Amino acid sequence: MSTSSRRQSEIIALARETGRVGVDDMAGRFGVTPQTIRRDLHDLCGQRMLTRVHGGAMIASGVQNLAYDARRLVAQPHKRLIGEATARLVPAQSSLFINIGTTTEEVARALARHEGLLVITNNLHVAVELYRRPAIEVVMAGGAVRRSDGGVTGAATVELINQFRVDIAVIGTSAIDADGTLLDFDLREVRVSRAIIEHARRVVLVTDSSKFARQAPVRVAHLSEVDTLVTDRLDPAAAELCRLHGVEVVEAGGPVEPDD
Repeated sequence: MSTSSRRQSEIIALARETGRVGVDDMAGRFGVTPQTIRRDLHDLCGQRMLTRVHGGAMIASGVQNLAYDARRLVAQPHKRLIGEATARLVPAQSSLFINIGTTTEEVARALARHEGLLVITNNLHVAVELYRRPAIEVVMAGGAVRRSDGGVTGAATVELINQFRVDIAVIGTSAIDADGTLLDFDLREVRVSRAIIEHARRVVLVTDSSKFARQAPVRVAHLSEVDTLVTDRLDPAAAELCRLHGVEVVEAGGPVEPDD
């Protein structure tokens, strides 16, 4: 195996482990120039092993999601800021759905000091984050808990959600197609997300900008069903898509990675 092939194999392994690889980080790790890493990423993207994102690349699976620990690492500083920006949109004395996702978990952390909230969730991590807070009531949806990420899905989950009509649904998504379709990997999870959207007065989508470069096979909803998008930043095409569908945009910012 050539040196470049070995390096590319290691890049793929690192991307699977962490969810994302950066040009500068990989150049330092392998002792090569950023231009060499860019060529590696170009080759791997051509083989559909990776998808290019600003400053690097991520695993390009359209049928299988990244492992939970890897998803937590992808754009983590941006997710924290998205969570804080979303929490500022939530008034005291309100009711919320919060669904499965590493970004929605950051929203839960940022809500910890709110008063008088009712939070209904199918995300075990959200429940653990909030249930000790005396000013927040937590309702955990029933069903089997996925060992992979602490998510709860299934008919019992949907049945519980159908009993509520809340002020705000805070939802995440695995990918956003170019036409504004929100996508995910698990049909059972999508059914829960659909119920959440249909039983909320306002829908807030929280997602970092890398989701605009990802793919997933199952349709959740469309951007036109979202009232507010909270993200780190939008490129012009995504911003225009939001404008066309009347979606309010909140850009939380975050570290800017070097251009390729």
